[in-house]
Parts: sequence; structure tokens; C-alpha cells
Amino acid sequence: MTMERKVFQLGDVVKMKKQHPCGSYTWEVVRTGADIKIRCTGCGRVVMLPRSEFERKMLKVVNEAPDNNR
Repeated sequence: MTMERKVFQLGDVVKMKKQHPCGSYTWEVVRTGADIKIRCTGCGRVVMLPRSEFERKMLKVVNEAPDNNR
């Protein structure tokens, strides 16, 4: 069984499995690489996660960045 890698890019707004303490489920991708940096759309808190953990916790891309060429 092969799992597809989740597709996301810089500037995308993603929905996570767990709610942030401020009440928001959505985060903006601020940096990509081995680690992913995301900013809460509710309160602005910035969190950095290893890519593997981020992909496990991410549910879906809610809004794509306007200039993404997929």
C-alpha cells in the first residue's frame, strides 16, 4: 500500500486535524522544506513542524495561493 504525498505549496491555507486553542482549524503555509512553518489564521501564532508530522496532521488544502502552478 503506497500513500500519496499531500500536495501543498507556499501560501496555501490548510485545515489541520486538531483545533488551535484560539479556535481556528486553518493555517497558512509560510515556509516549506524539510520542516514546514505555518501561521494560524485566527491569532497569527507561528509553528514549525517536521514535514512528516505536518503531512500526518494536515487534512486538506482549503485555499490555494493565487499564483500556484500545480
